[in-house]
Formats: sequence, structure tokens, C-alpha cells
Amino acid sequence: MPPASRPFNDPAHAQSPDTDGKSLRQQAYEKVEYLLNSGRLKPGQFLTQRTLVAQTGATLGAIREAIPRLESEGLLVTVPKRGLMIPHLDVDFVRDAYQVRRMIEYTAVSAMIAHLSDGEIAALQSRQDQLETALHAAPTAAATTELVDTIQREDWAMHQRFVACLGNQLLDNIYRVTAIKIRMAVQARLQVTNDNAQRVIQEHARILTALAARDAAATQQALCWHIDNSQSFALGLPRPAPPSRPAP
Repeated sequence: MPPASRPFNDPAHAQSPDTDGKSLRQQAYEKVEYLLNSGRLKPGQFLTQRTLVAQTGATLGAIREAIPRLESEGLLVTVPKRGLMIPHLDVDFVRDAYQVRRMIEYTAVSAMIAHLSDGEIAALQSRQDQLETALHAAPTAAATTELVDTIQREDWAMHQRFVACLGNQLLDNIYRVTAIKIRMAVQARLQVTNDNAQRVIQEHARILTALAARDAAATQQALCWHIDNSQSFALGLPRPAPPSRPAP
């Protein structure tokens, strides 16, 4: 059975990590992950181990133990005589992250159809409708900005739920790391606007409509179009045309 989803309005990357029952190394890793997800660490930024200690509150020993894992996942780079660096977001970095995301989510569609109940899909659809209504009604620019941030966070929560339907911890971890890299790209390269938020909501509606109909081909088609759109925006490329047939 796939793991239970987190509450839809409570995506993992929106919260500071908890520490219950975790090793100091794991706590340090998750605190650095939080800094990356929240944009507090920027692509291309140089820092030291002691900088990470100051920003995370972790011990120096725990940070040193966490660094090899962060390096192996491509989230940190050691630069001789300079210290640590957050990777630059070159074209290959962004494209590779989106390709991995596309493959995992495409593969998850059959499991999504099998494991997501009609009620859960309906709840996702209802939430998208609520967000769109709120976006149209937002009274101020500040309210719109806050709402757009909520839409971004709930976007990732929904996609994480899709992947969780596979019930595969290895893929969950690969997807988690890939999602960090994509969030870094989004934060550094995209200005999230009302128009972008509307686009995301409309693309989600297309995915969820196909999913509610239990149409695997149409769900894969809509999902891949959504991911390809996001990649195009992140790379500054023209938006792809809506698909007219199932994605290959």
C-alpha cells in the first residue's frame, strides 16, 4: 500500500524540520534542506561549515557528517580553497532535474489511478477551485503574493502525493531531491505572478479532470504538459502547445 499523504495544505517543504527521534546528522541535513527549499541559500552562494552552523543551529560535527550526503545528492559542492558552494543553476542542472521529475510522475499515473479515491480527487479539485476564486478576489498586491506562495506550496504537496502512490521509498527520495533542485530553479529564475498562478491552476484542473475519469493516457498527457510548461518557464523558452494526443 502507498504511504498515507500529508495534509494537502501542509507540504513538507513549507515547515521547519522536527527533531523527534532523529540523529544529529539527520537533523542537520533536514535543516540545510529547509534552507534550500525556502530560498535562504541561493544558487552560486559560497559558505562555510560555520555559516551552516549559524544558520541551522546544528553542531559543527553534525554539519560535517551531513555534508557528504548533500554533496552526493548534488545539493552542495566543495570548492578547493573556497569552501562550500550551492550549485549554479545552469541549463543542464535545470533540464536534468525536470527530466527526472517527468519520468517519475509519468510512471506514477497508473498507481495514482489505482490508489487515489474519488473523494480525494474531488477534494483536490475543490481546493483548486477555491484557490482560483481567492486569486480573483485578492484585494491587495500583498494578499495576491501570499496567495501565490500558497498555490506554489500546495502545487508541490499535490505532486508529492501523486508520487507517494507508488509506495516506493527509493523513488520518493529521488523525487524529494529533484524537487529541491527544481524549487531552487523556480526561486532563482521565475518571477511568480498572478498569471503564472492562474496557469498552474488551469493545468492542475486538466490533470485532475483526466484523473477523475480514470483516463491514464489523458492524465499522463496533461501531467507531462504541465511539467514541460514549468521547465520552459524556468529555462526562458517558449511555452509548448497543448498536447493533442497521449504523451509518448
